[in-house]
Amino acid sequence: MGVDYYNILKVNHSARDDDLKKAYKRLAMIWHPDKNPSARRDEAEAKFKRISEAYDVLSDPQKRQIYDLYGEEGLKSGKIPNSSYEASSSSSRPPHFYHQHPPNAASFRFNPRDAEDIYAEIFGSEAGGASAGHRTFRDASFRNAGGANGELRKAPAVENPLPCSLEDLCKGVKKKMRLSRNVFDASGWVVNDSSSWSKLELVGIKRCRITSLCLCIHRDEFLSCFISVLKMRVVEEILPIEIKPGWKKGTKLTFPKKGNEEPGIIPADIIFVVEEKPHPLYKRDGNDLLVNQEITLLEALTGKTLDLTTLDGRSLMIPLTDIINPEHEIVVPNEGMPISKEPGKKGNLRLKLNVSYPSKLTAEQKSELKRVLDGVS
Repeated sequence: MGVDYYNILKVNHSARDDDLKKAYKRLAMIWHPDKNPSARRDEAEAKFKRISEAYDVLSDPQKRQIYDLYGEEGLKSGKIPNSSYEASSSSSRPPHFYHQHPPNAASFRFNPRDAEDIYAEIFGSEAGGASAGHRTFRDASFRNAGGANGELRKAPAVENPLPCSLEDLCKGVKKKMRLSRNVFDASGWVVNDSSSWSKLELVGIKRCRITSLCLCIHRDEFLSCFISVLKMRVVEEILPIEIKPGWKKGTKLTFPKKGNEEPGIIPADIIFVVEEKPHPLYKRDGNDLLVNQEITLLEALTGKTLDLTTLDGRSLMIPLTDIINPEHEIVVPNEGMPISKEPGKKGNLRLKLNVSYPSKLTAEQKSELKRVLDGVS
């Protein structure tokens, strides 16, 4: 009798529709080409088509009845005698059933359904209707448009600057970035132009049996003319970005596959690269903060209390009690930038004090200074 469709699906001859669907789903999840590596692709495609054919025949009452009576050869050849209804050895029904319910052989012509159409129908209802079928169809088409081995190539990553103030990098902040990109229309690829349809039908592309909104490709090769009629749309997305306290210039934040969609290409990753904005007071040096502070000669000799506003908004009082030499540096521990990889720890604040000398002194001032400083080492 040729191929045993019951054995292919691993069901008995009395299997009902639910049994057939469960068996098909289990096997399709194993043998669908998209779920197998390139090395097994040919084997997977062959088995997937055979599984789909078995389900197509056994789930269709007329096809199943003719198959049970005359086997695969009778089903596909269409050579079905109208006068005899003797069941084959594979039949699950008694002979008298076929005498009472003979198949309409005169009007029957075997027309197998496309394997991807069946897959989309079975899994589409669980994954959002026809859109699931679109994904399967589209993925297969794009893969065939890729490299010589059917592998998709990925577009180069796109880097964008992410300017951040030192305050943002010190405290951390949440931002929202608006992104516009081209994507394939999830509602289907619509061809309204009759000449475009004619062109597509010449090379084997036709309207999907499931929905007239999409196209189904019925060849293994990707067809270049198909690209010209894909329906595209521009979408805007808001990408949430969380700047962590202590992040440095050059830190990268990646959003996978958020680039433009193109046939045969995996969308590029979108990468945001942190840039530090200049600050009027502070300069960053690793995890430390540097401040250049100018003081007068009098302040260097007699002392002063510096009042700084920190990056997180606090008022920091720093007393200068010792005599300050030119280019003197004061280190204030734990008042630098947060260390992102060591939560709770900070770098230091380094104050570089520049002493400002008077441009000139009167004779009286010089005399007074000599009197005051005489004997001071």
